[in-house]
Parts: sequence; C-alpha cells; structure tokens
Amino acid sequence: MEYLKLAWKNLWRNRRRTFITLGALSFSLMLVQAFHNLSFGVYARMIDSGVRAGSGHIAVYRGDYAESRDEKLSFAPGALAKEIAAIEGVVGVLPRVYLPGLAQSSRESRGILLTGIDPEAERAVNPFLKGLPREKMVRTPGGRDAVLGSRLMRELKIREGNKFVITLQSREGELASELFRVRGSVTTGVKDLDGSLIMVGRESAAALGGAPGEVHELAVVLREARADRKVFPAIETILAGRPQLRPLAWEEAMPNLANAIRLDYASQKFIFVIILLIVTIGVVNTLLMSVMERTREFGIILAVGATPGRLRLMVLTEALVLGLLSMAAGTLLGSLATWYLVDVGIDLRRFVPESLEFGGVVFDPIMRAMWDLPWMGQIALYVGGLCLLASLYPAARVARIAPAEAMRHV
Repeated sequence: MEYLKLAWKNLWRNRRRTFITLGALSFSLMLVQAFHNLSFGVYARMIDSGVRAGSGHIAVYRGDYAESRDEKLSFAPGALAKEIAAIEGVVGVLPRVYLPGLAQSSRESRGILLTGIDPEAERAVNPFLKGLPREKMVRTPGGRDAVLGSRLMRELKIREGNKFVITLQSREGELASELFRVRGSVTTGVKDLDGSLIMVGRESAAALGGAPGEVHELAVVLREARADRKVFPAIETILAGRPQLRPLAWEEAMPNLANAIRLDYASQKFIFVIILLIVTIGVVNTLLMSVMERTREFGIILAVGATPGRLRLMVLTEALVLGLLSMAAGTLLGSLATWYLVDVGIDLRRFVPESLEFGGVVFDPIMRAMWDLPWMGQIALYVGGLCLLASLYPAARVARIAPAEAMRHV
C-alpha cells in the first residue's frame, strides 16, 4: 500500500505528461476495443447470412464433394434430416441438389446452376427468399416451378409466368431436358449468382439429374455459431453408421468466405499491434523522463540506505498504477463507443452501393458492432502488461544509479 501511495504522488508530479500518456493509452485501448467489436459484429452477421444462403454452419456431404463438386457424389438422405434437426441447437436442415446446366428461353440461353431445394425449409432460413412473396415461391419439391436470379431472368428475356427449358447431363451421360415455369425472381446482390441461379424443387432437380430422391448437401443451420462445438460431435455420432458421409464446418465448406475474413482480420491485428507499439514507446518515454528528473532524489534515497531493488519496485509500481488507470478509462470509453456502434452503427450507404459483396457474401452497408466482453478484458490486461513491460528498462536504469554521482546531478 505504501508503494501505491508513493507511486500515485510521483505520477502527478508532472500532471501534463501523465495526462498525455494516460490519454494516449486510454484512447488507444478504446480504438482497439471498439473496432474489434465492430469487426466482430460485421463478421458474425456476414457468417450468419453466408451460412444460411450457403452450406450452413455444418454441411453433410458424401466423400470429397466439397472439393470436387462431382455431381455423382449424391446420397439418399432418408431420415437423416429429421435426426439432425432433433439435435438441440439446430434451427433447420436444408437438403439441396446442385447441377450445372443450360437454361433456354425462346430468345436466349445461359449457363446456370440448378439448385434443388425443399421450398418450406428453405424459405424459413434462406435470407434470399425471405422477401419473396409466398405466391412467387416454388410450391412443391416435385413441381415445375422455378425461382430465378433477377439478372438471369433479364438476360433470358422472360417474365414471371413464362416457360423455359433446363438442359443438363444426367448421371448416365445423356442430355436431359425439362420445361419449367417462372414463379418469381430474387436479387442476391452477388453479380455471378444473380446471373446463374435457378431454384426448383429438389425432387424435380434430382430426377432430372438421374438420381431420384438423392441430394448433394444437407446444410445444417444452428441457432448460434458457437453451438457447433456440441452439434458437430452429435452429427458425427449419427453418421457413424454411414462412413461415406462426413460433416464439414462452414470454414471448410465455404473457404472463400473463411479466408476473406481471416485475411481482413489479420490486417486489423497488424494495425492493432502498431497502435500498441506506439503506446509502449510513449510509456517508456514517460517513465524514463520521470526517472531522469528524479536522479538526484534517487541518489539521496540510496545514500540513506535504500536498496536498488526498492527503487526498481517504485518504478514498476508507477507503471502498474498508470496501467490500471488506462485499463479502467480505456475500457469505459471502449464500452461507450461499442454501445453506440451496436445501437446506431456506421452507415456507409452514402459512400458505397446498396449491397456490398465480401468473400462471395452480401452484407449490410450499415455496420453494427457486437459485444465481445472476453476479448475486451483480454486486451485491457494486455495493455496493463505492456505498461509493466515498458517500465523494465527505466527500472533497470534507476537501479544502476551511483549515489555519489546522482547527488551531484542537477
């Protein structure tokens, strides 16, 4: 307690320098915490949107379908979807069929990706379909209704209610064609997807591909991403009797999105390191100047019997007090900034298009944060530790002071 009182008095001997250092530490901690929470929120929403429209938080495939996209690697799901849906934390299980093909109208033709879906299950989860009126949705898994990407529909020069033909190569290697009718259109915001997407009932798609009743993917959507720690092992247990099937986390099933987030976050970490490095230099400068200004005082203290270790402890305690003050003030400011970013966010609609694509996923141009309290505490402790680390050199220097020389210091 004696050291803490002494450290507090010594820090405020030069109020201006202490305020500047404390402000720099607190402001840097606020920036790191607030912008990490902003990134955390943006990434979480991107992942949620991506997995709901894509492979799910967990995807079940046959063999190496995720890498090869071989249409022959389909499987009959049977009761598998119901078993997985019964696991706690699972919101939905979406069976899907993916087949490349050709769409032809009376005027144009385009290469497409035919996606077979379960209409009711897909509509409840897929963000692309939530804004689509029910009367414009695919009605049954085995019907001839189709929902097209808006750009594709324009390129084919067809409208809702018009008929068109889908042609693809069946499993037997023969060309197969089927007539479908346009029920509605969706705009995903992803240019390539809007120009190639066709959704039909999964039974119709599987039959056209020569594999009736089979699917290429079971996309498992969870209530929250962290639930995969419990759900993934449960799915592995269910699939134990079907060794040809394997579950994959979304990072493996959607590598483009996962790699884009990793790359972006790595660049942010680099910026954070630079900020904290500058702060560390500031702390070293503050403590070193404080030591140099008190050289004569330290010499007198040593002359009356104090040990170098006691002086080292005094400097370290000053750094500890400075770190604790910075942790408290910075975390308070970071919490206020995060609260604003959660409630209001950053609106980029004036500067960017209506939809932004990142890693093949469209995200909201109004960027909002999410609370990551464990990380906020961790980075605050890290800043406190940096203060102590930065004080090692000034503490070592004060311990080497010679009393006789120090008392002659002006």
